[in-house]
Amino acid sequence: MGTPFALAEELKSQARALGFDPVGLASVPGSSRLPLRQAALERWLEAGYQADMGWMADPRRRAIEALLPGVRSVVAVALSHHVRARPRAGSLRVARYGWGRDYHRVIHQRLRRLGRWLEARVPGGRWRACVDSAPLMDKAWAEEAGLGWIGKNGNLIHRRRGSWLLLGHLLTTVELPADRPSPSLCGGCSRCISACPTGAIREPFVVDARRCIAYHTIENREPRLPDWLPPHLQGWVAGCDICQEVCPWNRPDLPESPEADLQPRPWWLALNGEEALTWTEQEWDERLRASALRRIQPWMWQRNIQAALDAGRSSP
Repeated sequence: MGTPFALAEELKSQARALGFDPVGLASVPGSSRLPLRQAALERWLEAGYQADMGWMADPRRRAIEALLPGVRSVVAVALSHHVRARPRAGSLRVARYGWGRDYHRVIHQRLRRLGRWLEARVPGGRWRACVDSAPLMDKAWAEEAGLGWIGKNGNLIHRRRGSWLLLGHLLTTVELPADRPSPSLCGGCSRCISACPTGAIREPFVVDARRCIAYHTIENREPRLPDWLPPHLQGWVAGCDICQEVCPWNRPDLPESPEADLQPRPWWLALNGEEALTWTEQEWDERLRASALRRIQPWMWQRNIQAALDAGRSSP
């Protein structure tokens, strides 16, 4: 097997060969930063900023050992979904992470391949692949592994890749040398806070889901959106990228993702609201096949689209 450092480098090379970039390693229980992140999560939950996303309070989120007993290391990986394609002028808006194939499947399949490779190299070593559907403080562990820092908008930011990143983690009982946690490089910038049309970023690093366009268009199961929200939608009907679009780390010249699975489906870039309101549930089912945005039910799409269209008609 060689030394732990040699194994770590070989593991990172395997991860990059699977398309992940950046890649980093963290040791469990982590540095002194992890308890601070856990305390911040507790305060966030106590303030009710999770809205009705009860799963955010899952105690395993603050106890990584509950996800894999005996875990000693975390392999943090990211896939960039930055592409230069842009929505057609006048079309409704959909968050970029949903433009391609469901990233949960893409990342999970590749992490399982990485886990099997590690198991072959270290017989008896156990592992678990996690994407953001697992109760893990994924951004905190990615930061701990040196993938980037958690920005004031709550997203992980990498110097070279910006924040257009999809995260995954491989938990393992194999002890590996840790990388240095990333320092925060947001500095005095507050563009994301100023740009949020609903004031959802209550203070630096604190996002209130109850005010967030992404939460209401994806997770809110009420028949109607809150009355105060439609005037602020700005055409967003599935998620929202405003706080990322204004981030100076998301420069236009960021490296473009070569991943075929993450390239945009053409209809996302030319979503006509009036036309989409006529689609049947079967048509929605076909368009949303293997999409991360399948989480949004057809009736929710219709609700969101109608609200965005009505707001557009009433705006001066």
